[in-house]
Amino acid sequence: MSEYYIGVMSGTSLDGIDIAYCQIKEHSFELLQSDSYSFDKEIREDVLKAIKTPLTLKQIGELDTRLGEMYAGAIERFISQKRIDKKQITAIGLHGQTLWHEPNSTHPFSMQLGNPNVITALTGVSVVSDFRRKDMALGGQGAPFAPAFHQYLFSRLKAKIAVVNIGGMANLSILGERLIGYDTGCGNVLMDHWISLNKKETYDKDGEWARSGTFDRDLLEQMLKEPYFSKAIPKSTGRELFNADWLERELRKFSPKKSGALSIKKEDVQATLLELSAMSISNEVKKSGVDMLIVCGGGVKNSYLMQRLGDRLTGVEVVSSDECGVSSEFMEAMAFAWLAHERVHRKCVKLSSVTGASKDSILGAIYE
Repeated sequence: MSEYYIGVMSGTSLDGIDIAYCQIKEHSFELLQSDSYSFDKEIREDVLKAIKTPLTLKQIGELDTRLGEMYAGAIERFISQKRIDKKQITAIGLHGQTLWHEPNSTHPFSMQLGNPNVITALTGVSVVSDFRRKDMALGGQGAPFAPAFHQYLFSRLKAKIAVVNIGGMANLSILGERLIGYDTGCGNVLMDHWISLNKKETYDKDGEWARSGTFDRDLLEQMLKEPYFSKAIPKSTGRELFNADWLERELRKFSPKKSGALSIKKEDVQATLLELSAMSISNEVKKSGVDMLIVCGGGVKNSYLMQRLGDRLTGVEVVSSDECGVSSEFMEAMAFAWLAHERVHRKCVKLSSVTGASKDSILGAIYE
């Protein structure tokens, strides 16, 4: 029997809202419709402000509602434009917008905003949300969740496979009898920040600005000393670590003390940030002994990043998930449609080997 789910995802890059309409049967999954919608500029700035500076409870509560309204508006446009019958939709799988992810504190938590009650009230469709906190309550990292979906999609392939999703952060899945997955570190987030700061562009199209520069070995080596890269798994990260302040601290070491001016060209910084992403990913892939690396997420569009991954992974076939018949752009939105399906059917998601939770569990809450 077929069921239909919508998956909604906005990541750490804050570059848009991805929506996927999926048909799920017992042993098959098909993406039927997909689209991306702009992230409200004012809300985007307020999310970034919330990450950087203290907020009042009023501001947090209002941001939660505003995000819910924004998601609901995008979902309604999507349903209308794609001429989808609402009565067919079993549920919407909503990730929400991560403000903070703190799995290693004394009292671990992960905060995603985007009030699901608002969304179900405005759309008239049930919503499944709050996926991460149950895993954390069981001692897990609450991330990454993509590996379970990657295993579901690609375990049919015979090669030894790793999958990397390159969004704001990069998360790696090593498929096998024992599923392994973790965040390797920054994906696009630092490159996006640097080009926005210096060229007022939201991202480096095809990595052309990075390609125009030359990566600085000393700066790269300094950045790779970040303790997160050598930290044992399970591990996960986000903007709470890899952010503008982190980059500023690293660059300060390369600036003359008196002038404060950069001692390397801005395009060389961009090239170094791209190399940091490529190297931090490839270093982990090499440890896994895989034959194939499947790449998905926004990083697939950066042809120079894909080239540098291939250069660093000799002997490993580097392909986009599109080449395997699965959308690279909407992979995460599809994952949350699938997670909603698993929750509706009360299925445990096999993630404890990834997150370090004490056991696999049913994830997410249903808002009827």
